[in-house]
Amino acid sequence: MPPRIGIIGCGSIGSLYAAHLASVAEVHAFVRRPEHARTLNEYPIRVTGLHKLEGKIHATANAAEFPDCDLGIVSCKATQTEAALGPVAHKFKNGAVLSAQNGLGCEEIIADMTKTKVIRGTTFMSGTRHSDNHVQYELDTETWMGPFEPTHTPFSVVKTAADWIIASGLKAVALEDARPAQWSKLIFNASVNSVAALTELPHSAHYAQEETFADLGHLLHSLINEGKDVAKALGITLHEDPWEMNKIGARTDHPPSMLYDIRHHLRTEIDFLGGAIAREAARINHPAPLHTALYRLIRGKEESWTFESKGHATA
Repeated sequence: MPPRIGIIGCGSIGSLYAAHLASVAEVHAFVRRPEHARTLNEYPIRVTGLHKLEGKIHATANAAEFPDCDLGIVSCKATQTEAALGPVAHKFKNGAVLSAQNGLGCEEIIADMTKTKVIRGTTFMSGTRHSDNHVQYELDTETWMGPFEPTHTPFSVVKTAADWIIASGLKAVALEDARPAQWSKLIFNASVNSVAALTELPHSAHYAQEETFADLGHLLHSLINEGKDVAKALGITLHEDPWEMNKIGARTDHPPSMLYDIRHHLRTEIDFLGGAIAREAARINHPAPLHTALYRLIRGKEESWTFESKGHATA
């Protein structure tokens, strides 16, 4: 019998997992909008770009219609975890759930809601979602995954989940300890997303340029080095160099997720990214002034969208 896999959050990353895994598993997606579910039930998910394929899945916005699953993949924004997973959290009690989300803190939320085995995941895949059933695959890279320690997830469960992903045509690596991989992505992601949120530039060549005094690459390099210092103070040896990751990403002009949020006045994932680095640094009394400053500036920017001055009229 093929495994039954549930996708929570069928945006660009969730759609890539769903479409590929449909070739080796029975895939169900739990989505927010009924019209999204109707589209996914009527038409296959079409993947273009680096891979070209179509994957037929089952979808619903009704939790009562969502079946018990062997594996869950949570790929919604970190800020949406509770709302997206909550109605179907009990459907994974006999399986495991992989967090394929940004930053730190999602695994704790998932573990508390599902009471099951949780897999710590970090994905470097990227894609652009053009419609409810069309995603363009742009970066064909690995999902790093390992046991989430508090749930005592056996490594064999992680390995099985990674094997399913690999069999589908995607890349995955099962790790005994996924924290070094997670922190590599966290430092890279927190630095790039924070700068994108404040400059509104996509991940462009600006992020790696260090030729002149004004070049943005200086700030990125300093943010990344600060994050690396915090990781070292926590006893974490990084799996990859976030600066090298930044230089590769800077060739793509890819819009980071927080850039979309800022442009649409949506709550960002800053609490799970730069805010997580700043809080971890504060917890061990280690300096992280740049990540702390950018975290507070972005939170202030979010406040500006709803702030109404009592003393001065605004245009």
